[in-house]
Amino acid sequence: MRYVDLHVHSNASDGTFTPTEVVELAINKNLAAIALSDHDTVKGVAEAISAARGSDLEVIPATELSCYYKNVEIHILGLYVDYQNPEFLAELDRLEQARFQRNLDMLALFQRDGIHITLEDLLAGNPDSVITRAHFARALVEKGVCKDKKAAFDRYVGVGCPYYLPKPQVTPEISIPLIVKAGGIPILAHPMLYKFGYAEVEALIQYLIPLGLKGIEAYHSSNNISQSDKLRSLALKYNLVVSGGSDFHGANKPDIDLGTGRGGLRVTEAVLDTIKSCLPTRE
Repeated sequence: MRYVDLHVHSNASDGTFTPTEVVELAINKNLAAIALSDHDTVKGVAEAISAARGSDLEVIPATELSCYYKNVEIHILGLYVDYQNPEFLAELDRLEQARFQRNLDMLALFQRDGIHITLEDLLAGNPDSVITRAHFARALVEKGVCKDKKAAFDRYVGVGCPYYLPKPQVTPEISIPLIVKAGGIPILAHPMLYKFGYAEVEALIQYLIPLGLKGIEAYHSSNNISQSDKLRSLALKYNLVVSGGSDFHGANKPDIDLGTGRGGLRVTEAVLDTIKSCLPTRE
């Protein structure tokens, strides 16, 4: 039996490994498949697919879209999206531009207070990267403003901190149909990270199903066994597929390894086979 990792990030967003390096690590770990699911982008997918040629590793084109539910940021994974679809790419570009302006506004706040972080500091030689708060945290550490990334989030760029600005208020009504139109499978990512009780998680699932939700990420590095079991029960109750992944970010989340998360994650090929049953028929 081989394993898969259906939630993986590269430096196309806020990971530290290139798509090629992610693929090489996955091959070395004998994974059967990975989903490259960078935040609000598919820019690393083509490189990852190319790097996997000649191996038996399946690279699933994916993305992780941010949106808001009751003023709480939630994430929707889109597995098997058509990463070359012009309409899909145009909408991702529009969302990226809105996020880019938010990043410029955050930079202006730092500059106003004499903390000299530049756009070049955030990009760190990767002009195609989708900038997230993790990039700000890294820059704050490199500039000696903070001792580590946790301090950067706690004092500077975490929700409610002086230099935090919310992302553009994209809703699930936009994100989920966008994934569906691109031929993908929308999965609610890491439900337990939203600090909801199980009743509110269930209410969220009920809200998302009419929009096109097809699955729940029941297996995740942040979950314990009990939480995963309860999420699997919710998936069964609402006839949703179960997904799972490490949420690998390389050095940005050094305690999370590809394929195994914090050590106990195991997502089998059987999980992926069930997800594939939801794929729309493509002529």
